[in-house]
Amino acid sequence: MNLRDDLPGRLELAQNAVADLALLKEALAIESVTGNETPFARHLETQLSGLGLDTGRGEFLDGRESVWGTRHGDGPNLMILGHTDTVHVRGWEDHWQDDPRRDPFGGIERDGHVWGRGSSDLKGGICAAIAGMRLLQRAGITPAGGLTLAFIGDEESGEPGSGVSAGARDLVRRVAAGEIARPDFALYVEPTNLDVYTAQIGFFIADITVTGKTAYFGTPELGADALKAAHALLSRIWKHEAELDAGPRHELVGASSILATTIESGSFIAVPGECRLSLIRKLRPGEDLDVAVAAFEAALDASNMPDGISAAVEYPAGRDHAKGGSPVETTPDIAPIRLLQDCVQIARPGAGRIGGAPYWSEMPFLTDGIGCPAVYCAPGDIAVAHTYEERIETEEYLAAVRAFALFIARYCGIEPTSSNST
Repeated sequence: MNLRDDLPGRLELAQNAVADLALLKEALAIESVTGNETPFARHLETQLSGLGLDTGRGEFLDGRESVWGTRHGDGPNLMILGHTDTVHVRGWEDHWQDDPRRDPFGGIERDGHVWGRGSSDLKGGICAAIAGMRLLQRAGITPAGGLTLAFIGDEESGEPGSGVSAGARDLVRRVAAGEIARPDFALYVEPTNLDVYTAQIGFFIADITVTGKTAYFGTPELGADALKAAHALLSRIWKHEAELDAGPRHELVGASSILATTIESGSFIAVPGECRLSLIRKLRPGEDLDVAVAAFEAALDASNMPDGISAAVEYPAGRDHAKGGSPVETTPDIAPIRLLQDCVQIARPGAGRIGGAPYWSEMPFLTDGIGCPAVYCAPGDIAVAHTYEERIETEEYLAAVRAFALFIARYCGIEPTSSNST
């Protein structure tokens, strides 16, 4: 029998679950909140070197490093990548108090899950990719095509001065310069519960500052009420929201939407002289971000304000676009995606379904930046990411190790050796 036919069984027999879980726990033990990615990147460099890959690392911002490992070969070139940074752990210890899960970096096993910051988002995916390569080596299998594992920082938002996809931008630059091999297909290991997300939403954030004039409450006629003017803007925003909800829907991510998220205004017994609003706009695949911004600004009509009132709009969350992150979709019926589905379904029956990401991540840098078709697929549940409940199901993680190993072997092909046949 040819090894390719019996590969799933060979991989299952060769898997060392204890070692695979140890790899994940080692990763969780290294704090890598956005801005402090380098220690984890250095750890990953050691893991990649141990796989026999040609490793490289470089700064994407001062003192902050990405890392990659490449195996050159004849055949299709695959890239598996993910972000090394996690969100913060403020409040985690207080939430858990005397529970063993009090340590966000402890990697505690409980109820069939491994708990800790980054377990789902997305150190589980990173470790599954590395363990998948290790599993192939343990089974005596050498990929024939090219393979790059690339791990980049600065994806998460929330820390001051960070979270603008500086790592992804740097990766694309290095690929364009020939420093990192250009992939034919990319797998980004954002958590999907091992489904295959071929589409993702886009977004922009708008911060609106309404400026009026404060005055003592007893003489309100001397002021210009910014809060009252902001109420009128909110009414226009909600009308725009209704129009979006009544518009086209995408089969994987639904309708476009707009959500007012914060409002801050007022002072002690005085006419509010300033009001600040924030909102986020969701874009479905196929929408143009510039067109969406223009439609929002037309609906807002911020130039049409009462006497003494002005309004200014800023867009603080530029990613692949100056004002936000683009929506994207990869055709789901291309051969690499069908192959990935098949590999996942073999390792984890019931998974591998085509879906859409209800979040934004860095796929547009691949699809639009270097013309590489890409998907999200990894163990982990996005619903518990960024929360005190972050965890990853043990069996799903171990299945991901086998699925990734199988996909690497079948996508890249297998070098013929005497150990690769039965």
